[in-house]
Amino acid sequence: MIHKDWENNQTIKKIRCVHANAKKFVVDTMLTAGEIYDVKNETEEFYFIIDNSNRIAGFKKDYFEEI
Repeated sequence: MIHKDWENNQTIKKIRCVHANAKKFVVDTMLTAGEIYDVKNETEEFYFIIDNSNRIAGFKKDYFEEI
């Protein structure tokens, strides 16, 4: 259950949200287009960031661009 400590992990990199238009899920309440987020963990398909609720959450990489 290492994911419970990810909020306290060091930031890997910073990414910018380019859009919050999801086809299947509502993500526009947790992401703001143009805002910069700290990446706490990363997989091939997802970034795990501190979102607008100040909690760790995983989002698909196609919502972001690396800066």
